[in-house]
Amino acid sequence: MVRRTELARDRFYIRAKEEGFRARSAYKLKEIEAKFRIIKRGDTVIDLGAAPGGWSQVASELVGAHGVVISVDLQHIEPIEGVVTLRGDITDQESTIKLLKDALMVHGLHGRGNDSAAAAAVVLSDAAPKLSGNRAYDHYRSFELSKAALGIATALLKPGGNFVAKIFQGEYYRAFYNAVKDVFHDTRAYTPKASHKRSAEVFVIGKGFKALK
Repeated sequence: MVRRTELARDRFYIRAKEEGFRARSAYKLKEIEAKFRIIKRGDTVIDLGAAPGGWSQVASELVGAHGVVISVDLQHIEPIEGVVTLRGDITDQESTIKLLKDALMVHGLHGRGNDSAAAAAVVLSDAAPKLSGNRAYDHYRSFELSKAALGIATALLKPGGNFVAKIFQGEYYRAFYNAVKDVFHDTRAYTPKASHKRSAEVFVIGKGFKALK
């Protein structure tokens, strides 16, 4: 996280202001996309913990007019053209999955077989807890958010779909990485240049969701 006193000198913050992105974090997703090719034109993308909407803006540009981006956060998200915004707590996986299934149905998106909920090509999460200053506690809360995002992704992704989630490095990182590896054909860890040097964040990328039996 960049301190307020540093923002005026932060090149990603300055660039975000110049290019109309709501947060400097938009450039993290841009870097991830450039390296891993997560999102295609026409995709249906779910953005978890999306406020203020920087990743949703990038995702909307990538999917184009024929794609759909659905964003969820407990905080209010100001409207973004081409993005469906929902209010929900992603740690309540059951409620969030139902909320998203309803939104997918409204948009006529259908998944495998008779399961009309499994319609997402990509699930993203840049969610992070409010920092307490206790590194171990913050890491565990980050792990809980990442684990919730993975649970939602496994419920809603199409076979072959992609997943990106942030987690802070620490004791539970390896368990989360392995959980992603279990359900995706290709799993990588990556820290974008746009991540602040002091940050403990790392992004786990899963490509090629394995159809769950």
